[in-house]
Amino acid sequence: MDIYLDNAATTQVCPEAVQAAVRAMTQEYGNPSSTHRAGRTARAILDTARAHVAAGLGCSPREVFFTSGGSESDNWALLEGAALQRRKGRHILSSAAEHEAVLRPLEKLRDEGWDVTFLRPDATGAVPVSAVEAALREDTVLVSLMLVNNETGAVTDLAGISRLLRARGSAALLHTDAVQGYLKLPFTPRGLGVDLLSISGHKIHAPKGIGALYVRQGVKLPAHILGGGQEGGLRSGTEPMPQIAAFGEAARVGKLAMEEALPRMAALRQYCADTVRAAVPQAQVLGGGAPHILSLSLPGYRSEVLMNYLEARGIFVSKSSACRRGGRSHVLEAMGLPSRVIDGTLRISFSRYSTQEDAKALCHALLDAHRELLHN
Repeated sequence: MDIYLDNAATTQVCPEAVQAAVRAMTQEYGNPSSTHRAGRTARAILDTARAHVAAGLGCSPREVFFTSGGSESDNWALLEGAALQRRKGRHILSSAAEHEAVLRPLEKLRDEGWDVTFLRPDATGAVPVSAVEAALREDTVLVSLMLVNNETGAVTDLAGISRLLRARGSAALLHTDAVQGYLKLPFTPRGLGVDLLSISGHKIHAPKGIGALYVRQGVKLPAHILGGGQEGGLRSGTEPMPQIAAFGEAARVGKLAMEEALPRMAALRQYCADTVRAAVPQAQVLGGGAPHILSLSLPGYRSEVLMNYLEARGIFVSKSSACRRGGRSHVLEAMGLPSRVIDGTLRISFSRYSTQEDAKALCHALLDAHRELLHN
């Protein structure tokens, strides 16, 4: 049976989410904007799902707006956040280790005349508070930094950055892409001190095509899609109820499972790191912090060769973000790592469905690869 260890790319949809989606498609399929009983039933499902997603975040349901996924949430936060702030300044702070869904909108804003500073991450892939402090300017009006790096699992101190912004009297909005942090780390938007926060359903065992943007109450973020006035008038379009219902169920179940799942994923991560490093002295663990992501480099090998070797045994991992489509990791390059380390890196990522047997099979396969494959 296949062993799937690429959960930072996407996850298996959990049974509860599947059942919720099927019900929304076959039984409770009314339009939540309709006023008849079927519409009211759909509206109740919509409200319940929003409440579950908000509970997973630890915020008010009024602060959660459904989107098509993390990429849309990032684009909305950055493009409309910049529009909201344009009269206060024209400087944006982010990092060179962000997801493409952040980098591409920021490049668009830069082409439109915004001054965008891309900070270098530290040796783990996180962005230190000191780096933000050194780059912060009076005209900085938007800061966007990932909570959990999607390739290394490094955790950026958003709470410390928020305190810095307040201490400096900065007018900047603080956005974080928390796609890899949602239900993987214990946090709340208020605890982080962020104004805008992006999450995605398919990273927490919901289907693809659904996500959300947290907008702190009081932030007057401009509408992202105009039309019929759904999502408080900010993101129009008939709500995709199967995905939303599934997202709500995945969030509900995921929150209940966190206490048991997070330490178990962290233990699997540590087991794999310790086992491989004990047998392969040159192996390096990059980054770290989140319980579910292990960035492991075997310098002297090619990650593509290792991936193919593992796939032949029915084990699936990746070498970088799935969004790179095989390209070299810009995150590891931004960290200043040597080429041999970058080119030999695998990203192994766990879910609450991952088992000790999965971890053992991966380690056995990697050690076999170490013995059998030629260095190149």
